[in-house]
Amino acid sequence: MMRTGAPFAAIRAAIIDLDGTMVDTALDFHAAVNHVREDFSLAPLDIEAVRQFVGRGFRYLVRNAMALDWNEDQLTRFIPDAEASFLKHYEAVNGQWSKLYPEVVEGLEKMRDKGLRLACVTNKQALFSIPLLHKMGIHPCFEVIYCGDTLPKMKPDPMQMTAVFKDFELAPHEVVAIGDSTNDSLAARAAGCPVLSVSYGYNYGRPVQEMDSDGIVQSLLEAAHLIR
Repeated sequence: MMRTGAPFAAIRAAIIDLDGTMVDTALDFHAAVNHVREDFSLAPLDIEAVRQFVGRGFRYLVRNAMALDWNEDQLTRFIPDAEASFLKHYEAVNGQWSKLYPEVVEGLEKMRDKGLRLACVTNKQALFSIPLLHKMGIHPCFEVIYCGDTLPKMKPDPMQMTAVFKDFELAPHEVVAIGDSTNDSLAARAAGCPVLSVSYGYNYGRPVQEMDSDGIVQSLLEAAHLIR
């Protein structure tokens, strides 16, 4: 459930998600997943089928994309090979069709103008996250970047977010998390910090209004204007 009217005063830093929040990466995922399915003689999926599996790490994406055709025995036997195939294909297409969502650059610039410290926290592996941030031209905006394989646990676990609090030497209430999915809101709630949800993105095909959030914004620029 969304709570409105939550204060965003005394915020000194923002933790921002990558896929579905800053960058629309669905077309890259779509291409890589269908290359994997082709490797195993399976029919391609449409992009909407792929979108609902984005945001929980590549293993979740691959397993669910293959589970549409494989039974449990096949998944047990072939998932390691499917994951290896995905990593190969995704590395080849990473950033090829991705694009920034509207007002991402303007939002990041506005936050920095307000003196906010910025961290990117994503469940995407560093092998893909760092090159993508560079390709999109936003890597320099972030003091800290935590990827899906940086720490032992990733969202919805709060470990990445609490690591940011420690890095910035800030209390949880001084940091706002911004993301597109329940993984982001669950991690923020567990970490004890406020959370804003963007109205676009993936969220596994579920309406953003279902998330436990302190507000829904149309862009990072709108989020920046809310933060004081």
